[in-house]
Amino acid sequence: MADQLRYDYLGCAGHQSLETPNIDALAARGVRFSQAYVQSPVCGPSRMCFYTGRYISTHGATWNYVPLPTSEMTMGDHLRPLGTDVLLVGKSHVTPNLDGLARLGIDPNTKEGRLVAEGGFRVFERDDGIHADAAVKPDYAYNQYLEEHGLGGPNPWHYRANATGDAEPKSGWYLQNVGAAARVPAEHSETAYMTNRAMECIAAQTDQWCLHLSYIKPHWPYVAPAPYHAMYGAADVPPALRDPRELEDPHPVLAAYHAREECRTFCRDEARDTVIPIYMGMIKQIDDEIGRLVAFLEDRGELDQTLIVFTSDHGDYLGDHWLGDKEMFHRQSTRIPLIVVDPDAAADGTRGTVSARPVEAIDLLPSFVDWLGGEVPDHILEGQSLLPLLHGQDIPWRDTVFSELDYSFRQQRRELNVPPHAARAYNLRNARWNYVYFEGFPPQLFDLETDPDEFVDLGRDPAYSDICAGLEARLFAWLRARKRRATISDAAIEAKTESWRKNGVFAGAWSPEDHE
Repeated sequence: MADQLRYDYLGCAGHQSLETPNIDALAARGVRFSQAYVQSPVCGPSRMCFYTGRYISTHGATWNYVPLPTSEMTMGDHLRPLGTDVLLVGKSHVTPNLDGLARLGIDPNTKEGRLVAEGGFRVFERDDGIHADAAVKPDYAYNQYLEEHGLGGPNPWHYRANATGDAEPKSGWYLQNVGAAARVPAEHSETAYMTNRAMECIAAQTDQWCLHLSYIKPHWPYVAPAPYHAMYGAADVPPALRDPRELEDPHPVLAAYHAREECRTFCRDEARDTVIPIYMGMIKQIDDEIGRLVAFLEDRGELDQTLIVFTSDHGDYLGDHWLGDKEMFHRQSTRIPLIVVDPDAAADGTRGTVSARPVEAIDLLPSFVDWLGGEVPDHILEGQSLLPLLHGQDIPWRDTVFSELDYSFRQQRRELNVPPHAARAYNLRNARWNYVYFEGFPPQLFDLETDPDEFVDLGRDPAYSDICAGLEARLFAWLRARKRRATISDAAIEAKTESWRKNGVFAGAWSPEDHE
């Protein structure tokens, strides 16, 4: 998993100048899903959907820093009973539910407590990649690694890996500084370091394993080491996909986002021409590291036995729609790259193909359970296994994907006078419509048939009120269908239905003859 990698910034996705031969090679060996969407365009909640196989409205971890309930089962809980250890190298964005652990009397320092606190992962190395206080040296393994290689300082993550400049460091938090090379060589950058740690992790395993290798880049700070910082230039930057009509009477929530600093900055061509070549360089480095990792698996004789998934937790606007970062529901934010390589011979017929089926991040966990021969717990997992699609089977499939946003932690909520519990938005997307329901505000609506670039918001147009009403009803039906009864399966309920009568319990019976 890359962090904040857009669906269209890969060679195999048709990027005009970015070459990603190693990721493209995965697509040639597997299936590339061209219509894959996350369940939230924010790191934390999106990842919790990947890890639980459930929507945000079901698991409740609505934004960064919101812990999962301790009752939520994650990837480790589902795969370990199938004989598969689940490990983490890199970023997870899991917030430990320390209150929940304390309530249950579980020590977070025990083996069991660590698994719950880390979202079900056995951590080989965790690094969420934001150690921003330049005056404080966080005690992270990567900082220690940099010091051991003569690249120390008050906070090597900040002053070295995410800064530019020769004599004096220039912080990567300021976009005017990111056009130069990082103050670490490529072999000691975060991306190369995490690949090294992933290979060390794999080499240490003796049993069946599932590794979540979670790269920190190309998420900001947008800093790349040499030579990746200079591989692309302003001529490689595609024109911003935006339209002046989007600024004419915009939706109130969108207008509040337009006012954010990152959005105002990315409206400047100078910023885009500086940042996007670096963004591309970071992706190019990830591609090179994927090549190194695949070669490592091949040398170990494990490549043809390993299911490989390449994906991202959300996209990046990069100035499209007059926005920076992510969080709204245009495809630049919610659509992700998704490539799945199944080594099973049953997948030979689909190798190198592109599937346009609408798939969701929550589909991966049931796919893993299915691939490992387990029974998918349909009363818990809300995604659909991709295995039938990988094996060329024509099965009934969804026509709609859903995503959600909790913007209660953002200043926009206060500016809009919205209380924290009401700062919610829900997104429904199908082949024709992109519909967004905002609590307390009018909806957004884009006609993808006539307006594929999502420039014209029809949500407040009276001519489309019936369309909005129908989509709102469809959204409400989806919300009602969430799988909140996760402690007992439908099969168990079938077995227990009226079972008390077999035990001689006859509530309301008048006589033995009445219930024979």
